[in-house]
Amino acid sequence: MTVTKWMLAFVLPAAVWGQEAASGFELRTTLTGQGVYSQELSSPPRDGSAEDAGVRGVFYPTWKLNENWSVSGAVQVASRPFFDDQFKTQGRGVKTDVLRAHLTYSKFWNKKSVVIRAGILSTAFGSFLLRYDDAVNPLIDVPEAYGYYYADVTTLGLAAVEADATWGRFDGRAQFANSSPANRRSIFDSEQYGNWAGGVGYTIRQGFRVGASTYRGPYLDRKYRYYFRGEAPPRQLPATAIGLDAEWGGGPWNVRGEQQWFQMTYQLIPTFTQRAGYVEARRVLTPRWYAAARAGYVRSSAAPGYQTYEAAIGFRPNTIQLIKMGYTIQQGSAIPGARDNVFAVQFITSFRPVSVARDSSAAAGAAAN
Repeated sequence: MTVTKWMLAFVLPAAVWGQEAASGFELRTTLTGQGVYSQELSSPPRDGSAEDAGVRGVFYPTWKLNENWSVSGAVQVASRPFFDDQFKTQGRGVKTDVLRAHLTYSKFWNKKSVVIRAGILSTAFGSFLLRYDDAVNPLIDVPEAYGYYYADVTTLGLAAVEADATWGRFDGRAQFANSSPANRRSIFDSEQYGNWAGGVGYTIRQGFRVGASTYRGPYLDRKYRYYFRGEAPPRQLPATAIGLDAEWGGGPWNVRGEQQWFQMTYQLIPTFTQRAGYVEARRVLTPRWYAAARAGYVRSSAAPGYQTYEAAIGFRPNTIQLIKMGYTIQQGSAIPGARDNVFAVQFITSFRPVSVARDSSAAAGAAAN
């Protein structure tokens, strides 16, 4: 595996398309309908029915300018509540988020590649965001360290510049962003502080890769929920994260896992530390059926720890549709009974790319005329 998964996720589709077209526009789409049952929905502060339904659409436009330059992104439109961390918050509606929107320069050689991106990017920390799409994630929920609200690793995009490179079995990435993955700030928000993130990886053999990543920089703002009166200025309080990840695939099996350590600096109170990790496995049962499971945990210095266990069955009616049914169990000393357990069903449709392309031969002919 000489091209890292980061290239596969963000660059390779455009590169393959570029073999057929010198320039053009392409739009990929994933739509998800979801039904859930959880006592979280009927508990304060939401106080609604334990049953609910939601929809999510993710649109992936790519405008290829030439063989090296492109503009691409990912725009998410989702009802609320849809994600698990919204079950504990009030409000309904539909929200649009730009997950990615960036200008990309890419150059590929034999066993080497360089990709530079600037714009709205996913954080370079961790590995789960490469399979955040419902059609790619074999389960329904996400690992506990990831999320929208007060998570250690945001699933939203950051204003950033990033460089990725591969050389044989090695890959690496470096990113400078306008805010921390622990407290994502819009380019229109006040108190934006530069943060660094990056990672390295090594493919031991085909299907078996190990990696490490990190981020560091100020993470608080004065209106943040965990910024306390009398605390030092936010720019003097950095967050540091270190993560290890691994993936192995062979035959019908695919196994992934991450282990992460987080430290959020304070001066007024003790520094907050947290550990989180998970192991996830998927097994193909038949060409149409698979089973998947994930076990994870969170341990922190300021709150009771807990564990999560999720299992799911997936069925593919055809090449563009997927039906997933899953159940998540969350256990901890501060979680009474089955209150935080979630049963969910998802119906996912991945639309085939809609493209308007101009191939190199047509461009050459136009130039000649």
